[in-house]
Amino acid sequence: MSQFFQIHSTHPQPRLIRRTVELVDAGGLIAYPTDSGYALGCHIGDKSALDRIRRIRQVDKQHNFTLVCRDLGEISTYAKFDNSHYRILKAHTPGAYTFILPATREVPRRLQHPKRKTIGIRVPDNLVALAILEALNQPLMSSSLILPGDSQPMSDPYVIREQLEHMVDVVIDAGVCPPEPTTVVDLTGDVPVLARRGGGDMGWLSS
Repeated sequence: MSQFFQIHSTHPQPRLIRRTVELVDAGGLIAYPTDSGYALGCHIGDKSALDRIRRIRQVDKQHNFTLVCRDLGEISTYAKFDNSHYRILKAHTPGAYTFILPATREVPRRLQHPKRKTIGIRVPDNLVALAILEALNQPLMSSSLILPGDSQPMSDPYVIREQLEHMVDVVIDAGVCPPEPTTVVDLTGDVPVLARRGGGDMGWLSS
C-alpha cells in the first residue's frame, strides 16, 4: 500500500520532501504534482521503476519518457541546444511545456527515442515538484499519469490514491492540479514544431 504525503503547495515541508527523495533513491515510484496534472516519477537509472510505469500506463517500449529538470542548467547536462533554442527554453521554462531535443550521453539509452536519439525535457511550474528536484539533485524520469483509455492526466490526489495505492510507493497530495497535459514542442530542427497541444500559451509558436 502506498504512502500518502500531504505536502503544502506553496511551502513544502522539508521533512516530507526529504522522505520522498529517500524513497526515490531507494527505487520507489511516486505520483507527484506538476502544472499539468500529476505525473509518475522515479530515479533516472531505475529500470525496474521504468517498467512499473509502463505497466500502469500500459505502454510499450517505444513510449517516450520525459526528464523533468529543475532549471535550464540541468537541461544543458542532458540535452543539446543552440542559442536560438536557448532563448525559447529560457522564455518558456518553468511552464507546461515539454521540449524534444537531441540527447547527450548523460541520458540512458533506454530513455532516448530509438532512432532519433532525442529526449523530452521539461521544467514544471510547481513548487512541490521543484522542491523534490532540488533535493534529489538530478532529474526525475517521468511520464504523465494518464491511465489507459484516458486522454487527460489525473489531477486529484485522492482519486490517484484510490486507484493506484497498490501500484506506486508514494502519492503526494499537494492539491488538485490543472488537468491538461503539457504542450509538446519539437526543437530538433531550425523551426519549433508543435507536436501536441496542451497547457500553456501557444501563440509564440505561430510567430
